Amino acid sequence: MTEKPVDTFRACIPLFQVLGDVYRQDIILLLAEKKSLTVNEITDHSTLSRPAISHHLKLLRQANLVTIEQKGTQRFYSLSLEPSIDQFKKLVSIVEEKCL
Repeated sequence: MTEKPVDTFRACIPLFQVLGDVYRQDIILLLAEKKSLTVNEITDHSTLSRPAISHHLKLLRQANLVTIEQKGTQRFYSLSLEPSIDQFKKLVSIVEEKCL
């Protein structure tokens, strides 16, 4: 059985919600530029507090958009976009195939 377009759209809702926030967009763009940063380093590039940055990173992690690498006592955040890009590609493909 093939997946319906509506099912694919609904599977993408969490990604759309996470990506809809400008602060999370800024974090993604910063990590794209810098590759890997700690919470403190991300906070240095933002007007948000450290707890707010941590909250946004938590949401990005839950959406599988960032990963954490532990190095000693520090945690480094970096982008992990491939699963999300694959999901968006699937959505575009289904929309093109079924809706156009």
